[in-house]
Amino acid sequence: MTKDFNNLWQKYGTFGILILVAIVFGITQPGLFFSFNNITQIILQSSVNILIACGVFFAILIAGIDLSVGSVIALTGMFTAKLLLAGFHPILAILIGGVIAGAILGAMNGLLINVTGLHPFIITLGTQSIFRGVALTISKANPIFGFNASFTNTVAGKIPFFGIDIPVPALIAIGVALILSFITNKTKLGRNIYALGGNSQAAWFSGINVKLHTLIVFIISGVCAGIAGVVSTARVGSAEPQAGAGFETFAIAAAIIGGTSFFGGKGKIFGVVMGGLIIGVISNGLNLSNVPPYYQQIVMGGLIILAVTVDRLFATKKKGA
Repeated sequence: MTKDFNNLWQKYGTFGILILVAIVFGITQPGLFFSFNNITQIILQSSVNILIACGVFFAILIAGIDLSVGSVIALTGMFTAKLLLAGFHPILAILIGGVIAGAILGAMNGLLINVTGLHPFIITLGTQSIFRGVALTISKANPIFGFNASFTNTVAGKIPFFGIDIPVPALIAIGVALILSFITNKTKLGRNIYALGGNSQAAWFSGINVKLHTLIVFIISGVCAGIAGVVSTARVGSAEPQAGAGFETFAIAAAIIGGTSFFGGKGKIFGVVMGGLIIGVISNGLNLSNVPPYYQQIVMGGLIILAVTVDRLFATKKKGA
């Protein structure tokens, strides 16, 4: 019975929590919370966090962490804005300034981890400061704006679908999540990453190239943060040197709340998406309830501690069984 409950919880627990939290805010804020405009706003606000969380998920999956994602958002946003102002086509600017630049920054993290042998926490804590410093330097601590309106209208716009306007950032987040879900569930790379997170030494003995897969994991995290940087820049209409500050906390919270084990080897992209939506719902519900924004930091911190504690309890029970 307990085993069945554990399996059921791991598959649908986060979805159940999402529904429960939504019902609570729907009761406390009748007529407001479940309005179409508010639901659209929740999805739109959650899209950037889901993008970052999908990347951080891979780092946590190998029992690591990526604290640099917030700074990567700022730096890739700067790169993209600079390219747009230089006359680059928006698609080319997005590919170079967002995707490729994000991959390079992620690769820097992966290479430093492999070369130094230090824990990802130390390396990404350092690159968090370095990347932020570079963003402030190239922008002279000022926002960059004045680029082509077609970029913002396309990336941060809406697409009509059977009479419903769907936010483009939400479609981007869903697309990225689907691709990463396919990688984790259907490819050898995904299976190797799970094996690496479960037991890195055993993975090495079984012939898995640990350093190569570590590099790939942080490249994926960098690309996700780079795409989030592009979306964030388009939504605001400018590239801010302080963009993404503190976003790593919400991304980690989304991954952990979504059932990703902080100890590696366990988790699903679906859970991460649900975790991102839970955070979006809580944030939106607290705003509607006129709760000051800084209280949300307390809630997020508490949720992370609670989620990791529950994960540890489940892991202990599983070992004892």
